[in-house]
Amino acid sequence: MPINVNENVFSIETENTMYQMCIDELGVLRHLWYGKKTGNDMGYLLDYPYICFSPSPYDAGNNRGYSLDTIPQEYSAVGTGDFRITALSVLNTDGSEAVDLRYNGYKICKGKYSIPGLPAVYAEDDSETLEIYLVDKLTNVQVVLKYGVISKYDIITRSAVICNGGESSITLKNAASMCLDIPYGQWDWIHFHGRHAMERMVERRPLFHGIQESSSKRGTSSHQQNPAVILCDKNCNEDYGDCIGAALMYSGSFGIKIELDQVNQTRVIMGINSDNFSWTLNKNEEFYTPEVILSFSDGGFSKLSHNFHNVIRNNVCRGNYKTCERPVLINNWEATYFDFDGDKIEKIAKTAAQLGIDMLVLDDGWFGKRNDDTSGLGDWVVNEDKLKCSLSQLSKRISNLGMKFGLWFEPEMISEDSDLYRTHPEWAIKMPGRNPVQCRSQMVLDMTRSDVRHYLYNSISSILKDADISYIKWDMNSSINGWYSEKIPSDRMGEMQHRYVLGVYDLLERLTHDFPNVLFEGCSGGGGRFDAGMLYYCPQFWCSDNTDSFDRTKIQYGTSFFYPVSTVGSHVSAVPNHQTGRISSLNTRGIVSMAGSFGYELDINSLSDDEQNKIKEQVIKFKKNRDLIHNGKYYRLSNATEDDFALWEFVKDGKALVQGMIFNTEPNLIHYCVKLKGLDANKKYKINSNGCYTGAALMYGGFLLDIPRGDYYGVELYVEEI
Repeated sequence: MPINVNENVFSIETENTMYQMCIDELGVLRHLWYGKKTGNDMGYLLDYPYICFSPSPYDAGNNRGYSLDTIPQEYSAVGTGDFRITALSVLNTDGSEAVDLRYNGYKICKGKYSIPGLPAVYAEDDSETLEIYLVDKLTNVQVVLKYGVISKYDIITRSAVICNGGESSITLKNAASMCLDIPYGQWDWIHFHGRHAMERMVERRPLFHGIQESSSKRGTSSHQQNPAVILCDKNCNEDYGDCIGAALMYSGSFGIKIELDQVNQTRVIMGINSDNFSWTLNKNEEFYTPEVILSFSDGGFSKLSHNFHNVIRNNVCRGNYKTCERPVLINNWEATYFDFDGDKIEKIAKTAAQLGIDMLVLDDGWFGKRNDDTSGLGDWVVNEDKLKCSLSQLSKRISNLGMKFGLWFEPEMISEDSDLYRTHPEWAIKMPGRNPVQCRSQMVLDMTRSDVRHYLYNSISSILKDADISYIKWDMNSSINGWYSEKIPSDRMGEMQHRYVLGVYDLLERLTHDFPNVLFEGCSGGGGRFDAGMLYYCPQFWCSDNTDSFDRTKIQYGTSFFYPVSTVGSHVSAVPNHQTGRISSLNTRGIVSMAGSFGYELDINSLSDDEQNKIKEQVIKFKKNRDLIHNGKYYRLSNATEDDFALWEFVKDGKALVQGMIFNTEPNLIHYCVKLKGLDANKKYKINSNGCYTGAALMYGGFLLDIPRGDYYGVELYVEEI
């Protein structure tokens, strides 16, 4: 059994890891261990002397060495003498903020728990859930800590439920999903920062004494920080060392705080951002926190990534497109922008069909008065005058070419110049008496309102029913500020940010349930909301608006630490690149874009016959290797942010594909040598149909890459077992 209870010790075991807690003499739930299996009660490692100015609970008596300011806890709270960052803060009716949580029982349930209104990892019946009950005996505030176990992937999930069991209302000021205390080791932390068009840049830093944080207050998980973090020992690399990864299944404002304390322990707090957050709980009401996906690896970052790739691909993504082949698509955006009609779109589709492309996606500009980005959002009515046909007619013309048809939406947005805003200005998020703060000449719809969600559901579903649409690109091009809703009482406005996310999830749940044959791709100015929460509804996400192949190696490198390649939307675009002006070969652009859900975003009719033939060859090549790319084990063979080249590898069923780019060339350059991974050391392989090499030679000795001719040189090696 994955979950074992021995007297006062709880042990959660996966195939290779162990998570351990105990109930101490005062009823406090202590954290003991998270790491490799030991088969031992790890409490023997914890010994705490008296630390001056670290107070003791009253019931500890004269035991001054007992302090909640030093001992590792499973879910810390304020007002108990713990001066470190805490997971739970409750404002009581008397004005006090104390909540003293003590053990009140447990339950082991068959199967994996779910969370009402929120995405969560799901699993078959071979999984288990541990629930541990804590209570403040004075106020009767109750907390249920939930632990789900996906043993074969070394995954443990965490979530909390806070219940007001008292007679008076309380206000949550902070309600984190996870508190993880690590009483041992010296750790680096890795977070994934960025900006629009340069998302998920990898930054590794030693922990310093004090608090370090990566967070978002933008209403979304954001381009600037991703809701995922890694702690690793000082010598950890791709193949060796201990590391812990945590990813929050949440698409709104989040906070990850890490504190290295006075006795060199590390605490991680993860959940909804507590800035501008509050939540009122009346008697017997409950609050559910988002879920954290947690994994430990003693085999470096590669093993950690494999754990997350497996659970996200198989236990987060849902629907008909969860693991099936994704269509190769062409998007008209960079080919036409707003300047198109039905004939121009059909002309793109005709050429694309001849080259083997499966789907055409019509991007922004097909609805309302939408000929630039300053108007029309919210008016989800087909502009037949612009198209010179109905959407149904256009989709049939595309279908007659043997292609599927997809459509761009930005449901959460509203333009000031729109019929919707003129009719319902109260539906836009803005503070009363103030001009709205706009981003990209648009505002955000109040997704906390059921009437807004009802309007959007009816608008989108009527279009899906009218035309033959197989794909929706769900965009979201604004950070959110000026939080205010007419539907939320003024003393509960701190609930709005979380209620907004719940509203988005509610609408997505309805649409994905009612239209199971439609592939939903998430987007937020590219990768501004690329998180495990959105992947629960959209099994792929537009990785970045930056389609430059050189930059994409770095963006996709950072993305790969947590998110599987099958979830990454990646397209070949024109040169000079529309974002950077950089020029790289069609071959290199194709190689880089194949590390994802492959497609094109360019004016295909402006290409030469030779370039179109190369695209045809790329499509054939990708489809041949699609299963290997999307379902094989993914290995990073270089550090794309530090090395002179970016290389990655897919391995499955005796085959491997190595792809990447050598960034620059220079005179008298010597060969780069790359060591492959994931092969069988005792078997023999050929590379690009040539040679004979043992797996041991290729993994321990390596293989010499071609000397590049020109910058941004594409690398592609086909490795097959002989």
